Amino acid sequence: MTAAEVRDPELPGRILTTERDALVPLLRSRPDADFALPTVACPGWSVRDVLAHCSSVLTRVVESRFEKGVFSPESNDRDIAERADWTNAQVVDELERGMTEAGPVIAKAGGRLDLVALGEWVHAGDVREVLGEPGAYGGPGLTDALTLLVRVTREKTHVPLHADLDDVDEPLRFGDPAAARPPARFIGEAATLVRLYSGRPVRGTDHELVGVEAGELNIFGF
Repeated sequence: MTAAEVRDPELPGRILTTERDALVPLLRSRPDADFALPTVACPGWSVRDVLAHCSSVLTRVVESRFEKGVFSPESNDRDIAERADWTNAQVVDELERGMTEAGPVIAKAGGRLDLVALGEWVHAGDVREVLGEPGAYGGPGLTDALTLLVRVTREKTHVPLHADLDDVDEPLRFGDPAAARPPARFIGEAATLVRLYSGRPVRGTDHELVGVEAGELNIFGF
């Protein structure tokens, strides 16, 4: 079995703490006006809304609060509304705590919550893009994020895809290796592939996708 096929229980937490160390200082350095900027990837949500969503999700993980309907659009909107009176600094404080404390909880969940860490990392990319910062959907957490993405798409028996990534040495294979359909092909940067798998816009990126429609790759469904 390859490394991507074997679950590393520490990997999701490593994704979170790596992103914490890069994102939180960045957020603390930005003026309040930046938190009100609209996001492209999450229409209707500001930077602050995305961060409040991320921090609330991690708090739910840490506190094991998973009532019926959790993580639905309605639940997400309620979580954001509950933090409407918080300062931006309080939202960032909660996010930092969640990125620190959620990893061990996710590690013990047997894989059930691994996708939460990947979603948080993608949302950090959403924020970086709006703020004009480098590393959106990339940066130091990219290798671990791709490793997790390979395993998640395989476990979900997702569309098989062979990726030749401009910035990764070896080709990667995503999705169900036993699928009856031939693998789709992707050529381009890893960050663009992350965008496709997370349903983010890819206009203006230089890539080739053959054998699958972009919408078929979205693993988050939003």
